[in-house]
Amino acid sequence: MTETSLSSQSFPMLVLNNSNAQPLIFFLTGIPGLKATQYWISIPFCLLYVVALSGNSMILFVVLCEQSLHKPMYCFLSMLSVTDLSLSLCTLSTTFGVFWFEAQEISLNTCIAQMFFLHGFTFIESGVLLAMAFDRFVTICDPLRYTTIFTNARIAKIGISMLIRNVAVRLPVVVFVKRLSFCGSMVLSHSYCYHVDLIQLSCTDNRINSILGLFALFSTTGFDCPLLLPSSTSLSSHLHLSTPSWPISSFKSNHQLFLIRDKAIY
Repeated sequence: MTETSLSSQSFPMLVLNNSNAQPLIFFLTGIPGLKATQYWISIPFCLLYVVALSGNSMILFVVLCEQSLHKPMYCFLSMLSVTDLSLSLCTLSTTFGVFWFEAQEISLNTCIAQMFFLHGFTFIESGVLLAMAFDRFVTICDPLRYTTIFTNARIAKIGISMLIRNVAVRLPVVVFVKRLSFCGSMVLSHSYCYHVDLIQLSCTDNRINSILGLFALFSTTGFDCPLLLPSSTSLSSHLHLSTPSWPISSFKSNHQLFLIRDKAIY
């Protein structure tokens, strides 16, 4: 193992293989070129974390305590809140460790674990958003069958399927990252571990890692996002067609329609 200085920072230049007894150590970075002011820059980040954690915690507390909110729509909202909380907690420790305490060292295993959960919860979030869009689509377009489609068992299956999909596409990525060898600079360009950032430091062939990363992206978020657009278009079209041209004359019929829909949902 050789050591040299990295420009103005004292990070070592390493040539290591994962099979070595000595654990690999990477170095996280804050905002490049703004080290002198990173304490002040961390204040907006801190406020964003506080808002995210407190807001999602409040949503979960209200949904759990209020019996009238134990419905499919709020179950999906709770899933989204749990995902956002987990996503925030994934990067909380390393981000403020870098900004406030200059704790920049992170081992390879810890880095891979953070990368797995960071990307995993991001992919789960896109799946929850797709499930919420489908929930609203059925609510408006087929309200009489809403309660038979979104049963508690089916909602649980949707959540489990999202977890299984995430593990299935992320596990090969983790396995192949462990097989890489790293050389040269061990400095990451973020205050958290990111897959693309990590494999770029490898001195071995990382094409299979790039392919697996792209496959994971397109099979999750890349699959969910195109399905969100037709749902949104169908909802807007349905709402446009259901809007009466003569509000006064058709008020009674539309009022009855919404009463039927609400009874079907609740």
